[in-house]
Amino acid sequence: MESSERSQIIIERLRQAERVTVAELAAATSCSEMTIRRDLDQLAEEGVLRRVRGGAVSFLRGQSAPFSLRERDSVEVKRRLAVEVESLIADGESVILDSGSTTREVARRLAERRVTAIPLDMHAANALSNAAEVTLLLPGGRARPGELSFVGHLTGTSLRALRVDTTVLGVCGLSAERGLTAHDLEEVPIKNAAADAAQRVIAVCHGAKFARTGLGFVCPVTSLDVVVTDGSAPTEMLAELEAAGVEVRVV
Repeated sequence: MESSERSQIIIERLRQAERVTVAELAAATSCSEMTIRRDLDQLAEEGVLRRVRGGAVSFLRGQSAPFSLRERDSVEVKRRLAVEVESLIADGESVILDSGSTTREVARRLAERRVTAIPLDMHAANALSNAAEVTLLLPGGRARPGELSFVGHLTGTSLRALRVDTTVLGVCGLSAERGLTAHDLEEVPIKNAAADAAQRVIAVCHGAKFARTGLGFVCPVTSLDVVVTDGSAPTEMLAELEAAGVEVRVV
């Protein structure tokens, strides 16, 4: 099993139980306890957990994993999602790109396109910085450490001054009942402003996000025009989105 797969299993266990042991993780991954200890030490360095005797305690309650870890997770899925999102965007469109590892993949796809792009983190901005055909607009504001997402008054004011064709929103949690949610409360008003500025809102996420709910409510699913996800998404939840009038695309 690859290191990224083990890390994802560890993170999911920490979300469920908050505290895990080396022995149970070794059994869950079919790896040696020595390998698990190394994984836990690495995740501790990345701020995911605190090491304790025989295991670890989560720092993830109500939070997303650090960007440095998320960017290594489900890379091929994120690339497929990005291809689908790009297919929905026409040349000449103005597009707000939410912060996150999946939307960075969308930014990489749009780097070869003739669009006006407004990225909401520096990761996507860097992906677009040398794109000859892209008109790049930065919203300003404070860049959160690690995430490098733009938050605060300046960011919100910039977005409220815009009217764009499309906003591509990243997702921490999504369901027809609870809507689109985010773990970090600072990002909620930014996502709100980004959605309000657009004629069309596309949410993009892998299927695991349907099992989660973030602390901050962003918008009901009726505010979304399209949801792009992968085949691991629960079919009953996708049917609920379609019943609410949302176009669902599965890649």
